[in-house]
Amino acid sequence: MDNQNYTQYPDLMQGKKILYVHGFASSGASGTAKNLRILLPNATVISPDLPVSPLAAMKLLHEICDTEKPDIIIGTSMGGFYAEQLYGFDRILVNPAFQIGDTLKKLHGMGKQKWLNARQDGETEFWITQDTVDEFKEVMAKSFSGIDVDENRKRVYGLFGDKDPLVHTFDMFAAHYLNAIYFDGEHRLNESVLQNSVVQVIRWIDDRQNGTQRPIIYFDLDGTLVDFEKGVRKFDAQTVQQYEGHPWDIPGYFAALEPMPSAVKAFRTLSMKYDTYILTSAPFSNPTAWSDKMQWVQKWLGVAAYRRLIISHHKNLNYGDYLIDDRPYNGAEDFMGAFLQFGEAPYKTWDDVMDFFKHIS
Repeated sequence: MDNQNYTQYPDLMQGKKILYVHGFASSGASGTAKNLRILLPNATVISPDLPVSPLAAMKLLHEICDTEKPDIIIGTSMGGFYAEQLYGFDRILVNPAFQIGDTLKKLHGMGKQKWLNARQDGETEFWITQDTVDEFKEVMAKSFSGIDVDENRKRVYGLFGDKDPLVHTFDMFAAHYLNAIYFDGEHRLNESVLQNSVVQVIRWIDDRQNGTQRPIIYFDLDGTLVDFEKGVRKFDAQTVQQYEGHPWDIPGYFAALEPMPSAVKAFRTLSMKYDTYILTSAPFSNPTAWSDKMQWVQKWLGVAAYRRLIISHHKNLNYGDYLIDDRPYNGAEDFMGAFLQFGEAPYKTWDDVMDFFKHIS
């Protein structure tokens, strides 16, 4: 993949090792491994060709972990299933195929298969037999067997495409681990998901490993990240008339809104450099507003905003360095850090805001 498609992060995982575990019928030469090396030029990405035999694959992975001691393990699909059992390491499992032994015949069929990527041994084909399926089931039986409190709460992240047509293991993962996160995508790990979701989680893990504390930015929603004024266009004339003068009380109103121009890009960009949170108020007169805001954050901001939504009518009580808000209400004007009033000079647009942070960097 051409380097121009990516923002590179030379300081991320600097001098560290990432073990990438590929999916079914792939190899260590997969596009994901190549793109990780582009995104993280100062990290070492280890990406072995896995044997067809699940037992042999697990043996190889344990040997690599023992000798290389990777700082993060990333596994996709079948590789996520394998990586879950590499206990004692920080891990990111993307669409992990925990039920691969049960679904192998349905998804891929038995018999001769073709490798999707070049292999170091030069082989282009391989065979799936009943013995292979039986080995998968043997390895499956060991899933989730080595979890402790540390593994459960902070060492393992599961990323799941909300449009994945092949693997549906979110609930299985969430029953054992805390950090189960949906992203906007399907089964295959494309460039957008890699940069906007996986790299974000890598940053969280890297910061925790390094003890890094970044400056905190709070983002308001309504009128700041969210185009609040245009929301009434989403509803029929009768509803608009019924709630004239107080459209924020329309059920589902806040979930139907769209982002301000460049807002999502700005939030994601700043989330890679700062500790970012959503700090918003919600009307007590509309019970759906609170859950609507959660839906909006999940839909538009994705992984970068995971567990980072704060709803408060007293924004001055939050500790932080910057607050970006379009109004000085609900404690914003008394915020302890810098208050950037969005929509007013010199912060009239998100391009203006980004210019400010570029210069203070």
